[in-house]
Amino acid sequence: MVYLGQQYRTYALDFWGFGESGKKRESYAVQDFVSLVDQFMGLLGIERAPLVGHSMGGTVGLSVAIQYPQRVSKVVVVGLPVAGSSLALPLKLAGRRRIASILFRQMWAFRLGMRIYSPFICKDPRFPEMMDRDLSRTTLESFLLSIASLHRTDLRPMLPKVKAPVLGMFGGRDNIVHPMQWQPLKEGVPQAGIERFPKAGHFIMLDEPGAFMHKLKDFLDKETLTA
Repeated sequence: MVYLGQQYRTYALDFWGFGESGKKRESYAVQDFVSLVDQFMGLLGIERAPLVGHSMGGTVGLSVAIQYPQRVSKVVVVGLPVAGSSLALPLKLAGRRRIASILFRQMWAFRLGMRIYSPFICKDPRFPEMMDRDLSRTTLESFLLSIASLHRTDLRPMLPKVKAPVLGMFGGRDNIVHPMQWQPLKEGVPQAGIERFPKAGHFIMLDEPGAFMHKLKDFLDKETLTA
């Protein structure tokens, strides 16, 4: 955001149940977050804008382009699960109430385990602290219900409805979402541009920040000039 903020006005939106957003809700489904983006833009008077989403945020961003096409001038998706079945097994299991409850009852062990495993997820030395901070701001219900909803989501049948320019970025060493999810995206949205980062994992923006920011800004700039 600091990099893009030099030339663009940028907004960071925490989904319900995460970060600084409210956590007293009955539902934390992907569809709830899609509606949240529409409402957020409406309240701020943003008629139309580019959306950039990572992981579940990418699934939400692409869903907004499908359901609210008037809102989206272009969309960038990073390491998104086009089909929820592409999630890594630990995430699929974490979407089950019994397992999620165990994790949250033993949160100290869960956070310790994430610290130990984090080098296998992302090369950036700051990542363990970032992950730990995010986990501390998440509730059992938001974690459980959002992951379970994401697992059930499959955008493939709706992808032909996407008319906005799309850029998909995928890490070849992604062990959170299957790294070949660029294929169903390209099949469903033939006009989509695909950028693959063979040495990056799920967090491309941290593993290869220079290349990531260059590709992202280049896509935004080109679309702005041709709009």
